[in-house]
Amino acid sequence: MAPRRIHITGAAGSGTSTLGGALAAATGVPHLDTDDFYWLPTDPPFVQKRPIPDRLALIEQAVDGVDRWVLSGSLVSWGGPLIPRFDLVVFLYVPPALRMERLRRREAERYGAATLAPGGAMHEAHHAFLDWAEAYDAGTVGRSLPAHEAWLSRLPCPVLRIEGDTTTEDRLQRVRSFRLREGKAWRG
Repeated sequence: MAPRRIHITGAAGSGTSTLGGALAAATGVPHLDTDDFYWLPTDPPFVQKRPIPDRLALIEQAVDGVDRWVLSGSLVSWGGPLIPRFDLVVFLYVPPALRMERLRRREAERYGAATLAPGGAMHEAHHAFLDWAEAYDAGTVGRSLPAHEAWLSRLPCPVLRIEGDTTTEDRLQRVRSFRLREGKAWRG
């Protein structure tokens, strides 16, 4: 049986949103991203967090009555009430140097080099974000590899781990070929 409700998680820059979007497009299901629920819409973006009860209510509202969906991003520290809804959790791990290179490129494409350069409107926020993202593997921030590993170990659903510098197409194929074993709890 193919999983119907999939959560894709990992560090910033690991490709959770990219894989979530590709999987949703390939299967014709809704794609939700935790950032859309975590952050209030602001200009510049990603500066004001939405209260946890509001995040959870919005996600519950978005998936209520929907049989199949993909949710990408991280909700390790705040999304506990959603865990029973997951059929499968996909954990993406990318080596730190590659992940940071991806983040730098994404930020430059998203905001423009001038905005991120010294004196630019987002220079300080950009560097604070990169410092936060770089601390993931060391475990010195909330959203960290040790926190993810601990969270993954407690999940009641299967966990599919995809590690390394793999293509979106390879990742998509691995998720699409994953089958749930009926009547058995296990980790994939």
